[in-house]
Amino acid sequence: MSLLSSFRQALIYSATGAVIGVSPVVASDAVYFASVEGQWSGAGSIVAGPYKNTRFTCNFNGNKPASAGMELTGKCRVGLFSQDISATVTKRGNSYRGEFLDGAKGKGLDITSGRLRGKKLVLSVKRKKLRGTMVANLKNHNKLNITISVRVNQKLIPFIGLTLNRTGSARRTSLLSQ
Repeated sequence: MSLLSSFRQALIYSATGAVIGVSPVVASDAVYFASVEGQWSGAGSIVAGPYKNTRFTCNFNGNKPASAGMELTGKCRVGLFSQDISATVTKRGNSYRGEFLDGAKGKGLDITSGRLRGKKLVLSVKRKKLRGTMVANLKNHNKLNITISVRVNQKLIPFIGLTLNRTGSARRTSLLSQ
């Protein structure tokens, strides 16, 4: 696998996390989806595999589409390489579904299920035979930590860590910041 291909895969997983930034005291899906609106930026690194310690930066815009859900657009880059990112996540029943880039049928991945647990949103992601989990933990309204893990021999191994900070006029202080 080439460095650019691995970077693309890593960015796909990173975008998964950025799309789902949530409020620790989510009262409804509407509040949850609204919590990602605005601009986010931050740095991350690949924490396992042949490209361990590769660092990257990302900038995202979170938007609320007409339907119940959220959309994310932006870019991530490592050195001279950059990758456009687009994602859509929607609430379906008691779970979440979505896709990144063009989904698992293309060069992206699918979100197959998910559950909100307090300050964390846990999503199952897949691409062909690859299965994984993404956990997004909003430390406060302006800081989101993301960990992406992949399943290897029935064990979840952390693969990517990413910290995003809310930027621009959308930076907020609230009870969530305390």
